[in-house]
Amino acid sequence: MSADSYLQIKEDIKQVALECGRDPATIMLVAVTKGHPWPEVLPLYQEGCRNFGESRLQEAEIKMTHSPSDVHWHFIGPLQKNKVRKVVDSFYLIHSVDSVELAQKISACSQEAGVISLILLEANTSGEASKHGLSSSQWKQEFDKVRQLPGIQVKGLMTMAPLVQDEKVIRHCFAKLRELRNELQKLDPAVKELSMGMSHDYPYAIQEGATILRVGTALFTNL
Repeated sequence: MSADSYLQIKEDIKQVALECGRDPATIMLVAVTKGHPWPEVLPLYQEGCRNFGESRLQEAEIKMTHSPSDVHWHFIGPLQKNKVRKVVDSFYLIHSVDSVELAQKISACSQEAGVISLILLEANTSGEASKHGLSSSQWKQEFDKVRQLPGIQVKGLMTMAPLVQDEKVIRHCFAKLRELRNELQKLDPAVKELSMGMSHDYPYAIQEGATILRVGTALFTNL
């Protein structure tokens, strides 16, 4: 059923984008495959999906041994400093850089590996204590430190909205991320991506400017 769900979600993304005057081609769907072995993920690949998200390194490494070489793996979960070296070697984009210290560790490991790591800065736009990331004001203060680090390139920002039904609350969190992106983009034009929106709220994220959606549950739920 995951292939049917994938096609339906792709169609939903297209419709929502067109309704708000956006080009659907500017929105990337990252299929979050946590808890699903490669045989369950394969139908998504066969339908054209090439971007997959994982939050656990060990689980991702197993899938990587089975996945074709044209797959882009995204690290989307909290990243412990002792796992950075392996993540730098294996992932296309790291979404969850939630502190300057983590960015510095990624920089050091990237230099050792001779690579440029693409990262997103995780912002806590909801103010919830349970959420990772710095506040918008903190990232504005710290951004210069991060963007000058060798071995990394800040491609954009990431956030998670609260698990609530209130559209205003959700959209406010996404709008705050967009506003922060616009501010930081004045300092570095490469800061373009907005990774926001999951299974329960991705239509709102599209309306607020998301360029990357992280969808898991909806892909593996029977329609």
